[in-house]
Amino acid sequence: MAVPTVVTLQPQAVAVVTNAKPMWQTGLMDCCTDWSVCCCGLFCFPCLACTVAGDMNECCLCGTSVAMRTMYRTRYNIPGSICSDFCITSCCPVCSVCQIKRDINRRRAMGIF
Repeated sequence: MAVPTVVTLQPQAVAVVTNAKPMWQTGLMDCCTDWSVCCCGLFCFPCLACTVAGDMNECCLCGTSVAMRTMYRTRYNIPGSICSDFCITSCCPVCSVCQIKRDINRRRAMGIF
């Protein structure tokens, strides 16, 4: 006669709760993470701005605007404010557009852009 199998431990469902908010994929000054984007931003800023605008299906003239940065940030729930977007875009437009382009490239590689 077969001996019955006794299960003493049942699998449990585990819920993982995280309070982590989505962030930018790279920092504002992280030029070393993608040299091609930074070189394009430094030597042909209008081209990079138009590329970013095109990636987001917007007018080429909007690539460097506060509205573009704010729209991108809110689309991916990245914390920030219009005031911070204004300050970043005004003080360092090249860094701002480069950060958006690096973020687009990384999200595209992950399949979430």
